[in-house]
Amino acid sequence: MRSNIVTEAGLPTRVGQWWDGIPFFTSAVVIICGTIYLVCLLVGYDSFAEICFLPAAILSKFQVYRIFTSVLFHGSLLHVLFNMLALVPLGSELERIMGSVRMLYLTILLATSNAIIHLFFAVIMAYNPFRPYENPMNECAIGFSGILFSLIVIETSLSGVQSRSVFGLFNVPAQWYVWILLLVFQLLMTNVSFLGHLCGIVTGFAYTYGLLNFLLPGTPFYSAIESSSLLSSCVRRPKFILCSGGNPSGQLPTYSGQSTMSNGVSFGNIWRNLSSWMPCRETVTQPQQDSRFPGRGRTLGSAHNQTASGDDSEFNLQTRLLDRSSADRPLEMAVTGAGHQSSDGRQNDSTVVDRAIPRQNQNSVASDAEIQNLVSMGFEKTQVEVALAAADGDVNIAVEILMSQKD
Repeated sequence: MRSNIVTEAGLPTRVGQWWDGIPFFTSAVVIICGTIYLVCLLVGYDSFAEICFLPAAILSKFQVYRIFTSVLFHGSLLHVLFNMLALVPLGSELERIMGSVRMLYLTILLATSNAIIHLFFAVIMAYNPFRPYENPMNECAIGFSGILFSLIVIETSLSGVQSRSVFGLFNVPAQWYVWILLLVFQLLMTNVSFLGHLCGIVTGFAYTYGLLNFLLPGTPFYSAIESSSLLSSCVRRPKFILCSGGNPSGQLPTYSGQSTMSNGVSFGNIWRNLSSWMPCRETVTQPQQDSRFPGRGRTLGSAHNQTASGDDSEFNLQTRLLDRSSADRPLEMAVTGAGHQSSDGRQNDSTVVDRAIPRQNQNSVASDAEIQNLVSMGFEKTQVEVALAAADGDVNIAVEILMSQKD
């Protein structure tokens, strides 16, 4: 006997669905950082003096490669785990807005800007004539957290929220969120690079206020990279997000270019000008897009894939409907035959009709009552109607059919 119980997806299925929802570049960073840590762990490499961000070595020996190698290496399992878990939501949201290639360029830009600001602060602290402090010049820093602090600033400015939750313990105003994180990490973990995190915050605000706009190319630059043969295999990936459908200005919205500085130098005028520079979210009227993701990026062949998948699902559901109808047809013929064998054929035929009509009404009522709930679960209305018809109005069986088609 067929069971109507819908079992929940197992842990591997949930992890697979979570991983499939991460865009291409963000998942690539997670794989690269995780692989590098595992290789270092297996070979016993725990001396990062040759690859870490060391201002003294960069300035004296011009080892520029440290700017990028220091970002990909991590010192412990918790270090790489926390950084990647923080990157997934931040990187996924921004990559869906910008596109994969543009997100790659932004990451390189943030890493380079963080390094330049870090070097500037280290030199100022070490060679100032008042109180020299040479420790930042000899500080060896590794990890992706500097870029994460920049992304936190950018995402917080674009989200428009008024408050943020700190580790789910308490809420703080959004404008103080990144500063509180900086303080909390410094108090809980004394071996973190305070200057590296601070430079990430400064770079994030520099990008938000449009100070880095002159370094951001337009959309044709990203489109040319996407159309190159070197990235053809990557562009065909289903998780790759193109930039061609993105923001025409070639970057995330930063400040309003229409506002100009007023002649007055009062505090009120300065504050109004700074407020006009704050990021403004664009309103999107497309009905099937998340409000948090304006949808400036698109996946390759997304419309075609959605149409094809919808057609395949409807075809499979209709096939199951036909199979189920053909299986029920002998039973209906048997009931009709029994009615003809009776002495009063009309009475038996009317009895059969009277039994069939309430059943159809019950199915239609069940479909009308549950169709909105199933649509709110993420299924398309057409698929819900076909699934309910195939399941004879049984909602549990309809959910099983929809889930099997979704898998």
